[in-house]
Amino acid sequence: MYAIIETGGKQYRVQEGEKVRVEKLPAEAGGEIVFDRVLLISKDGDVKIGSPVVDGAVVTGVVDKQGRGKKIIVYKYKAKKNYRRKNGHRQAFTQVLISSIKA
Repeated sequence: MYAIIETGGKQYRVQEGEKVRVEKLPAEAGGEIVFDRVLLISKDGDVKIGSPVVDGAVVTGVVDKQGRGKKIIVYKYKAKKNYRRKNGHRQAFTQVLISSIKA
C-alpha cells in the first residue's frame, strides 16, 4: 500500500514504515504530523485518484528529526566584468517516519 501526498509544494510517494524528507514543518521531534492532501492511494492494485484530493484519506507520521541538508555553492559571475559572487545555502528539512495510511 502506498500513497502520494503533497506538502511544501512538492509531491512524495510514501509507504508505511518509510522515512521521507520533506520541506521544513513547524513540529518538534517526536511530534505527530497529519498530511490531509492525499492525491492518490493504491492498495492491492486498487487505485483511488483524487480530484484533486482523495476524500477522507489521511496519512499520519511521526517527526524523526529536523535538520539541514548538505551545503551547495551558488556562484555568479559575468565574464570580462570582474563581477563574482560566491554564496552558500543549506536547505532546511523535516524527516518524517510514516506510521499509517488511511483511506
